[in-house]
Amino acid sequence: MEQNKFNILIVNDNRTALDALCDILQAEYRIIVAKTGPTALEIAKRDKPDLILMDVLLPEMSGFEVLSALKKSECTQSIPVICIASLNSVADEEKGLTLGAVDYITKPFHKSIVKARIRTHLRIVEQMRTIEQLHSFDTLTEVPNRKSFDKQMTAEWSRAVREQAYISILMIDADRFKAVNDKYGHQHGDMVLKKLAATIKSAIKRPADYFARWGGEEFAALLPNTELDGAMALAEEIRATVESESSVTVSIGVAAMIPSAENSVDDFFRQADQALYHAKQSGRNQVKACISR
Repeated sequence: MEQNKFNILIVNDNRTALDALCDILQAEYRIIVAKTGPTALEIAKRDKPDLILMDVLLPEMSGFEVLSALKKSECTQSIPVICIASLNSVADEEKGLTLGAVDYITKPFHKSIVKARIRTHLRIVEQMRTIEQLHSFDTLTEVPNRKSFDKQMTAEWSRAVREQAYISILMIDADRFKAVNDKYGHQHGDMVLKKLAATIKSAIKRPADYFARWGGEEFAALLPNTELDGAMALAEEIRATVESESSVTVSIGVAAMIPSAENSVDDFFRQADQALYHAKQSGRNQVKACISR
């Protein structure tokens, strides 16, 4: 199937209605099917569909109960839900919209109306993602910004606590960057930062690793499932690559741990910052580490 197709979760236990919706939509979208509320919630959390098309009459849980649960969960609350009902009930429509549904479709289905409404809401989804992406990236260096990094860090930290897995971070700072700006001007400094970001990014090859501009001339890399030795090896590779390919050098502070509920992200960052400080104090253009067990 085409890579750009949206995923739609259809929640309906009526075979006739399910077949009708699949017939209308499967040529344009990837279809996922759930016949009960609990199954729908499980799929929504696991697969993060782009849109949910849900009947209000379901076994085990009503569509309204499922909708309420979706909107209470942080990982599913942003998924748009279109409710389906057999009768054109104003009370049902009002209840669904109050609970967070974005639209209402009544049976029997009118193919053109179903397709038009779904296209409208998926267009909104696409626009919102574009806006979110613009707000998540640093416009100068074209890498994720600190806000985006913090969000990724929160997710990976929670996973590391849950799975008792290692997590590492690199705090990367351009050496004597103020002198570059003072001597050559801020426009040249911006060019140096852009080149620096691209150089560092090229050295971070694992899809799971996350690289961002932290602020000013400082960058950060998040390395899930990475022990200290692996983080140090990557940090040294970054340092050496920057030294050979860029007009500046970098100092890097490394922290690694298997976090528990007693640890905090703030303390973890403080360890990396302390290691970076030691790298600066020791002469710059080097890597220093801190590890907590």
